[in-house]
Amino acid sequence: MSNSRSDLTQNSSADPRRPDDHVDASPQPVTQPKLSLVGWLRWAWRQLTSMRTALVLLLLLAVAAIPGSIFPQRMANPNGVTQWESDNPDLFPVLDALQLFDVYSSAWFSAIYLLLFVSLIGCILPRTKHHLGALRSRPPRTPARLARLADHRVEEAEDADPARAIELAEKRLKRQGYRTERYDQGGSLSVSAERGYLRETGNLVFHASLVGILVAVGVGGQFAYTGQSVITEGTTFVNSLLNYSSMNKGRLVADDALAPYAMTLDSFDVTYVPAGENGAGQAGDFSANVTVRDASGEESEDAVRVNHPLHVYGDAIYLLGNGYAPTIVVRDADGEIIYNESVPFLPQDSNMTSLGVVKIPDGLDEQMGLVGFFYPTQYELASGAFSSAYGDLVNPVLTLNVYVGDLGIDDGTPRSVYTLDPTGMEQLTGGETGTDSIELSPGETMDLPNGQGTVEFVDETPEGADPAEVGYTESVKRYVSLQVHHDASTIWVLTFAILAVLGLLTALFIPRRRIWVKVTPHGSGATIEYAGLARGEDPAIARAVDALADQHGRDLRAG
Repeated sequence: MSNSRSDLTQNSSADPRRPDDHVDASPQPVTQPKLSLVGWLRWAWRQLTSMRTALVLLLLLAVAAIPGSIFPQRMANPNGVTQWESDNPDLFPVLDALQLFDVYSSAWFSAIYLLLFVSLIGCILPRTKHHLGALRSRPPRTPARLARLADHRVEEAEDADPARAIELAEKRLKRQGYRTERYDQGGSLSVSAERGYLRETGNLVFHASLVGILVAVGVGGQFAYTGQSVITEGTTFVNSLLNYSSMNKGRLVADDALAPYAMTLDSFDVTYVPAGENGAGQAGDFSANVTVRDASGEESEDAVRVNHPLHVYGDAIYLLGNGYAPTIVVRDADGEIIYNESVPFLPQDSNMTSLGVVKIPDGLDEQMGLVGFFYPTQYELASGAFSSAYGDLVNPVLTLNVYVGDLGIDDGTPRSVYTLDPTGMEQLTGGETGTDSIELSPGETMDLPNGQGTVEFVDETPEGADPAEVGYTESVKRYVSLQVHHDASTIWVLTFAILAVLGLLTALFIPRRRIWVKVTPHGSGATIEYAGLARGEDPAIARAVDALADQHGRDLRAG
């Protein structure tokens, strides 16, 4: 007996209950067919165009954008990139090779961007085709056994006309927005209804809007440009490439694409909290008052404020920063003016203690550099150093340290106008030289060391103004740092973003449902069955079936 059982185990074909091709009957392992090149390509395409892959790529795109908020970007903050390089000379080449200062135009960010674009397109097209087919199809036939559905209700209607009952049910469902189809067979009358296709429509609109945003950002970025410029009070900025201190533009922006207009900074107004009040010295509203002239010479006055950009001929002009620009005049030993400019000084604290640099390459026996601090309201610290106690011009003082030697600008190496490299230069005033720094108030002039000439801090107070009146003095010009941004795709990005939100809300809050009403005649009345089926999570489907049964019952009784 044991041998026969062993034989049956070894030869499953001897067991009449198992077919010869049963998996246990085959002594050979199951082998999968080998994929050809076309097969592998189809497999890769299915993986790329799956919704799971699209979600992963969307997450990767968000993660890949993080370095753009950590490191300064050349497109938006070229000066910050220069400063980062100066502060981290060893690490900068490594990060620059990884394109962390050009994140949004880097090869790896673009690869994720393009893969996401292709993945979304591959998801949307077949789903759109299937959805259009579903919209044209008839509601499904009524199941033979509605009682098997979880949401089911049975009512007995005495003395009810079955034909009238099913007609009333169909009308009620149509009023609720369902598509209906009658299926009468086997002595039973039934209506099949469904609604909620707008849910899938919203889902497709959401994903198509994401594609629209990607296209608008990608294409629009090729025609966009962003530039920064510094304008001092009384000077005019002409919208041309030569007048930008930095410019980043898309690959398809032509040199003559900039709108022809000029903008003059008439004045810069800023309010400060008065002394003695909470937050004394803090700056309030900023307003750069400008006059804009177009190519025909027509002028218009306007203002640029924080978070309130000025829109000029498709350009959005933002106020990035502001400061003081002391007017400095340097004369040689013969009294000839060799330098006369209003120099932007960079604020170092909230009270506008500012640092600036003057470079004089010609006109003197040696090249000269002046490193200065400007104090709108000078006061002396316990250590003997100076600082500013208030941001407005109450006691303006300019101090200068003088350097002579090679400025390093003759070898062709780009140098920042806001810094001075003292390497190879001799310091003549301030620091450990034993000679006090040059200290000037508006309107004062002092001699330069070694009889090289004089330096004057020009008083820019307009004629008729009272410089002794606190808060009214205008002895020092102000400057503003403006950013000009042009991007015609913003309206498209906004439109697609609104459509994406609307599509997402539609997909989230519109349920996909199927409802059936079946009337089975018996004697003088009928048995009426109500059943519902939801596609996906729909906790309200049971209430919808009960509400339909109650409403239908009232319709029958009303007639």
